Amino acid sequence: MNAYSELFRNKPMVLIMSLPVNDATICRAAFEAGADAVKVHINLHHNAGGETLGDYDYNRQTFETMLAEARGPMGIVPGASAPAIMKDAEKVKQSGFDFISFYTKHMPVSALPFRQELMAACDKDYTTGEIESCERMGASVIEASIIPYEEYGTALNFRDVARYGAIARATSLPVVVPTQRFIAPGDVRLLHAAGVRGIMIGAVVTGKTLEGISSAVKYFREAIDNL
Repeated sequence: MNAYSELFRNKPMVLIMSLPVNDATICRAAFEAGADAVKVHINLHHNAGGETLGDYDYNRQTFETMLAEARGPMGIVPGASAPAIMKDAEKVKQSGFDFISFYTKHMPVSALPFRQELMAACDKDYTTGEIESCERMGASVIEASIIPYEEYGTALNFRDVARYGAIARATSLPVVVPTQRFIAPGDVRLLHAAGVRGIMIGAVVTGKTLEGISSAVKYFREAIDNL
């Protein structure tokens, strides 16, 4: 079994750090602070982080350092459109990353299969039936990215948690919630009770500095460990 899936088998909740920049020092700090897994991006503009992240070759040396130093599974978003994903699909397949993270509407079927596990992200427009079908399409994890961009950074609300819970009940796969809302460590217990199996923290709650990321990972690690 892949190391990424193994995390969800062995932990009540998984902590993933989604890096706003591809930086080996920050990746190392995230693992040291307690992240179970780390995710990077290529071929896109990172909305929450405000950074434009280059292609695989541009990041190759940084990724090799990250993968060599990793203390847990590493994931990669290969792009935010079908052409962007196709551009580096073969390089990603041959890389040492453990899982591929993508919006299902961006992934061309011609890019499949990847040897890595698939974390399929669904946005606010997806039905629970479509989410349920992701497992039959080969996904191993569901990312519930249901918050519209214009609401990034706003407070987590009751309806959000109810929707996350509905998604968790619609699939047998573990569901990961990204911090599109401003989710606090104190919200972890309620998300876990709703059926969420992982939280993926990013720029909305961590900022982009090494110190901010390290501090946020530590606080979320403590909240998860206290479940």
